[in-house]
Amino acid sequence: MEALQISCTVVTCKSSPTTTAFKPRSTTSLKKSNIFGITNSSSGILLSLKTSITDREIRFRCYQDGISISDAEEIDAKDKDGIFMTYKKKTDPGVSKIGEVIAESVADVGEAIEEVVKPKAAGETYSIVVVSSEAVPYSKTGGLGDVCGSLPIALAARGHRVMVVSPRYVNGSASDKIYKGALDAQCRIKIPCFEAEHEVAFFHEYRAGVDWVFADHPSYHRPGNPYGDQFGAYGDNQFRFTLLSHAACEAPLVLPLGGFTYGEKCMFLVNDWHASLVPVLLASKYRPYGVYKDARSILAIHNLAHQGVEPAATYKNFGLPAEWHGALEWVFPTWARTHALDTGEAVNIMKGAIVTADRILTVSKGYAWEITTVEGGYGLDGLISSRESVLDGITNGIDIDEWNPSSDVHIPFHYSIDDLSGKQECKAALQKELGLPVRPDVPLIGFIGRLDYQKGIDMIEAAMPELMMDDVQFIMLGSGNARMEDWMKATEAAYKDKYRGWVGFNVPISHRITAGADILLMPSRFEPCGLNQLYAMRYGTIPVVHCTGGLRDTVENFDPFANEGSGKGTGWTFSPLAKDPMLGVLRIAMDTYRKHKDSWKGLMKRGMEQDFTWDKAAAQYEQVFKWAFMDPPYVK
Repeated sequence: MEALQISCTVVTCKSSPTTTAFKPRSTTSLKKSNIFGITNSSSGILLSLKTSITDREIRFRCYQDGISISDAEEIDAKDKDGIFMTYKKKTDPGVSKIGEVIAESVADVGEAIEEVVKPKAAGETYSIVVVSSEAVPYSKTGGLGDVCGSLPIALAARGHRVMVVSPRYVNGSASDKIYKGALDAQCRIKIPCFEAEHEVAFFHEYRAGVDWVFADHPSYHRPGNPYGDQFGAYGDNQFRFTLLSHAACEAPLVLPLGGFTYGEKCMFLVNDWHASLVPVLLASKYRPYGVYKDARSILAIHNLAHQGVEPAATYKNFGLPAEWHGALEWVFPTWARTHALDTGEAVNIMKGAIVTADRILTVSKGYAWEITTVEGGYGLDGLISSRESVLDGITNGIDIDEWNPSSDVHIPFHYSIDDLSGKQECKAALQKELGLPVRPDVPLIGFIGRLDYQKGIDMIEAAMPELMMDDVQFIMLGSGNARMEDWMKATEAAYKDKYRGWVGFNVPISHRITAGADILLMPSRFEPCGLNQLYAMRYGTIPVVHCTGGLRDTVENFDPFANEGSGKGTGWTFSPLAKDPMLGVLRIAMDTYRKHKDSWKGLMKRGMEQDFTWDKAAAQYEQVFKWAFMDPPYVK
């Protein structure tokens, strides 16, 4: 690769306004690039350059003080001498300086700028590898995708180097365009598993300060969601996610992202059973040979109900040493076996991570406690309890740019904590859109979620006849159980002036329900974290929730007599999960809405004041990373 000299914009802190010139490792074959524009404007600093490097996959990284890595815009043009690249990021022009960086390659330029102006976290920075079966905006079936699409960006903004490894799901439809920015990294690896060698390719996109890496294999190229289609779960999911774990372990070693690899001292953050082979692989296939001896792994449990359990005979498929069978060995209790001759022997991928990861996290403190109980542990409660000293819970954050009532593109009227008038206008617009009587005096209850047993949808079904006897309106958005979808349609036909059921999932409608409803109902049987209650509070919609998991952690029960009568709390919780307790709390909420306007307004404002940002969650993750590196690897 030809050498390169680039003049670039370097943003420095006000306290240290000087710039730094970097010299190359050798002075041979230096060639200047042609600078054709460095401009300060109100919108930020615009750097345009022409390089002699023609590889379009190169991502020149320009860091700025106090913000994450800037994103490259589209390449404007290309001529015989090279390519034009434009970088634009909003910053404070009062603290900007022009500096000169001299280096042998684009990689050296990136390293040099990173050392000077990359924003730093409060403490030590880490090379973090997030492994997940889904990540927004590329793939999503639930909260896991939201977390793994947002948390990495928040960590990168705090100064860490972050890679996300996820499958490249393509099916030949228009949805494949989401991967258009991910370019073939021209790196192929052979993975020995399932009694053969399987070739996996890597695709890479650098966006929002994060390296998004996609493992590519034909098993990820099919219709349906990441786990199945209309006929159920894919029969080869064990194979597909075994490939993901192997690929995630190789990516930091073989991919020169930004010109240099992540190396061996990584923090692997593995999510749910789909990525749970990673800690086992680190312990069994790498550390015995001196590789990843300084790496650490953290298992993040989003839903313990899914553990990746398969017949014991499939252990040989994982590509693990035979002597490590005990780490994944699993025996079903007698009552759970299919017949009298069934020995109950199996392998449990989630269990493998629990016994080999350095630390364990869940997505709320309440859920961290619940998984140590018989009711919430799904057979792993005893094992998790044995590692309780390294178990923590961190509540998920939310995207406060996407979910912002003062700027939400999906809602017809905007409002804020200082001016709530738009809230009633959103309610009237929602009632009109769905054909309900436009009545500001009637409490409007919303439900958004999957129609399944976990979400307590049967509780809503049981309570609906009594609830519809009251002066109330109810809107439901969701899909899932076919019988419940039919019930929603029948209920709408029976209560045309009070009930609307939207079968399916629609992002704009979910925003409009969140903004237009007065109350959001979440009667979940278990909820590791929950996001809808966080969205609701941000929009001044009062949550009524079952007292479980993350719902218990995030919704404070309303007390009208606290603080010398000014009240406290952000919603209502009920327990146990049954029709009558749920109806009782809903009636209290509706009565408060009708008769105690000042108390209701206080509830709205206290909810909107809550801090559920990803930056707050990222700071807590940093503390867990620090604890993980304080001790030697749990399995050496």
